[in-house]
Amino acid sequence: MTKADPAAFAFLAARRSYPAKLLTPPVPEPDALQAILAAAARVPDHGKLEPWRFIVLGRAAMGRLAGLVAERAAALGLDAEQTAKGRGQFDAGHLAVVVVASPKPSPKIPLIEQTQSASALCLGLVNAATAAGWGACWLSGWPVYDRGFVEQGLGLAPQESVAGIIHIGTGAAELLPDRPRPDVAALTLWMAE
Repeated sequence: MTKADPAAFAFLAARRSYPAKLLTPPVPEPDALQAILAAAARVPDHGKLEPWRFIVLGRAAMGRLAGLVAERAAALGLDAEQTAKGRGQFDAGHLAVVVVASPKPSPKIPLIEQTQSASALCLGLVNAATAAGWGACWLSGWPVYDRGFVEQGLGLAPQESVAGIIHIGTGAAELLPDRPRPDVAALTLWMAE
């Protein structure tokens, strides 16, 4: 049996995301971010395919992507509110890691398991950044589902998609009140036989 780690359990039981708009500089330096990425990459990865990759976005890249969101919104005929919502995380962001689901051909590992590995990586990245003392938040938004945006702005291949954009920075000293959490007992079915 593995040994209990009460501190790790307490961290996970109380883990919260910081709203991305409240994350400020400083952000992790490259060496610190590399360590966070290495910790996050310890996710279920059946067949050792590594069906994901990272794109690190600094402030200048965020500005470029905000402009591309506006271009894509105009091309798609989106209104001002949709455009602003799509640009928001790029306009306000200081550092983000795009987790790219990058499935590999495999007769043994189903596509869904490869996609789930990329999603697990997103949560692992939020947890690793938070454990390292940073604020973190997992976002998506309509731009990451727009092929024109992800291919032009992020260089994604046709078979790739964005699993999430993880914003990392300095979180506020005091967190906002916690959101209501699910009633786990009401969502759990116990099957003894």
